[in-house]
Amino acid sequence: MAKALEQLKIEAKKDLARAQTLEVLDGIFRTYLGRKGDLTLVLRSLAKLPKAKRKTIGSKANALRDFLMQEIEQKKTGFLKKEALRLASLAQGKWLDVSAPGKKIETGHLHPITLVQRKAQEIFQSMGFEIADGPEIEDEWHNFDALNIPKNHPARDMWDTFWLKEPKGGQRSKVKGQKLLLRTHTSPVQIRYMETHTPPLRIIAPGRIFRYEATDARHEINFYQLEGLMVGKKVSAANFKAVIEEFYRRFFGKDAKVRFRPSYFPFTEPSFEVDMAYNAGWMEMMGAGMVHPNVFKAVHYNPQDWQGFAFGMGLDRLAMIQYKVNDIRLFYGGDLRFLQQF
Repeated sequence: MAKALEQLKIEAKKDLARAQTLEVLDGIFRTYLGRKGDLTLVLRSLAKLPKAKRKTIGSKANALRDFLMQEIEQKKTGFLKKEALRLASLAQGKWLDVSAPGKKIETGHLHPITLVQRKAQEIFQSMGFEIADGPEIEDEWHNFDALNIPKNHPARDMWDTFWLKEPKGGQRSKVKGQKLLLRTHTSPVQIRYMETHTPPLRIIAPGRIFRYEATDARHEINFYQLEGLMVGKKVSAANFKAVIEEFYRRFFGKDAKVRFRPSYFPFTEPSFEVDMAYNAGWMEMMGAGMVHPNVFKAVHYNPQDWQGFAFGMGLDRLAMIQYKVNDIRLFYGGDLRFLQQF
């Protein structure tokens, strides 16, 4: 046992001499002094030795342990000093205050449009609405025809459309003869949802849309909409009024006031605009109405059995009011000085 301890000391000295990093030094500590280290096992076996041998071997083993602890600690101190000198040289001779607090790591945060969208989604979900999604590249049947806006109908001029070239290899639209476009509203999501679901239903469809129009403080070529649809046996305009008033009260506070006035949309009848009191006046917030029977027929719903309301609001408009932003283009400019305020 004594010879084994001497051999262990020789091997440990060689390992310490070769150690050049803190990681290697930590490995040497585990090899000899760890829970299952060579010297630790020797110390644990002392209880099995006769009393006379236990005293002699124990003394040598403890001496070796103290020796290794001292050598490892000295070596560690040397490595730490060397690292400190290296960092000092990297600082190019500048004075380094080691007691100064570290710089806060900047983390990403949500875009204001995303914040508004999530808040709106939470409110509608609490009222039983499901979130639906659809493609941004649409065919004209889902974007126009199914919404009671057939070809050559003057109502198509209400939506300035980005038409897409037919891809190589033929028409990509599932509907033969239909051209592709960037969706001008999220209403096609409502059509796609009704094609695969039976009423009653409540959905909202948030997402990005595209309009071919001049940009200014209140208009962009792409922006975000949130559309809603509720279909049932006895859904009425009164139900819509109650849902929308509750939404604006929860979103902007109890003092939010809205009004409804007649309007025209080809996919609703009757149709109306919704305004909200803002800055001592009224601001247009959304278009809405009772779903037109022709829209129900397009998705094979019997308009004699079902009725419902649909609405569409701009998430950008909500964000502009919520955060008092007077130019929609700020949301898409990528200026971190603006975005980091939210």
